[in-house]
Amino acid sequence: MTLRLAVGIATRNRPAILAETIAELSRQTRAPDAILVCHVGPEDVGDLPAKRPDIIFLTTTAGLPRQRNAILDATDADILLFLDDDFLAAPAYLAVLEAVMLAHPDCVVATGTVIADGAKGPGISVEEGRAILAADTPPADPRAVTPHFNGYGCNMAVRMRVVREHGVRVDEALPLYAWYEDIDFTRALGRHGTILRLAGARGVHLGVKQARTPGLRLGYSQVANPVYLARKGTFPWSHAIPSAARHTLINAVRSLAPEPHVDRFGRFRGNLLALWDLLRGRAAPGRVLEL
Repeated sequence: MTLRLAVGIATRNRPAILAETIAELSRQTRAPDAILVCHVGPEDVGDLPAKRPDIIFLTTTAGLPRQRNAILDATDADILLFLDDDFLAAPAYLAVLEAVMLAHPDCVVATGTVIADGAKGPGISVEEGRAILAADTPPADPRAVTPHFNGYGCNMAVRMRVVREHGVRVDEALPLYAWYEDIDFTRALGRHGTILRLAGARGVHLGVKQARTPGLRLGYSQVANPVYLARKGTFPWSHAIPSAARHTLINAVRSLAPEPHVDRFGRFRGNLLALWDLLRGRAAPGRVLEL
């Protein structure tokens, strides 16, 4: 038995990195049955449509949730793997994903193992990412799985039958980069099955800084979004409050000596604005569009 497996990528303003991510997919030992790329304008994809007529290109207005929903609407796959446009998947990723989803029919969300994450630092170059993949040692049991709290947005697969049956969507009330949209979406799906982390589906998240949300807006989302999701019921208060507090504290402390690649003071200002809005009863994810 096989599954129809598609890869969906939402992208904005990073055509060169997108092309590298697409090129890496050609190394998969189990090729995807379809690749869907959702972008906003032609500048997002460059000459890729002319070079890759086999890829399905979709357009919609800007916003990660809106772009991912467009991919959900367009695919007829059994399993849809969302990848960030700067995620390099190891060659066995899709083969392991298919094997696990066949072996665990109750699994509704699968997220791979990120062996290096540039989002937690200054970022990783394409060359460095490929070197990390080449040096990686897969686990003894590549199909090993462990229960997980949520899917990580840079590489998360969903069982589309469950998505369709229950009408689960990526929340478009979370605009722009949509801090924690992956937690909301996958935790909502997790009500109908299990969420698993796959040991053998591996990759490198480059964490490219180009086209990221500005510090002020991101800082606001770091506080407003967890509270919104807790009220919604997809993110426990026991996680939401520590998350908002932790990011605010980190941004406050590191604003004194910020990393060159992070706008810590902007993030801290955004944190404080969101806290002020919470006190006034005005906090909402969409407020970032006014900042």
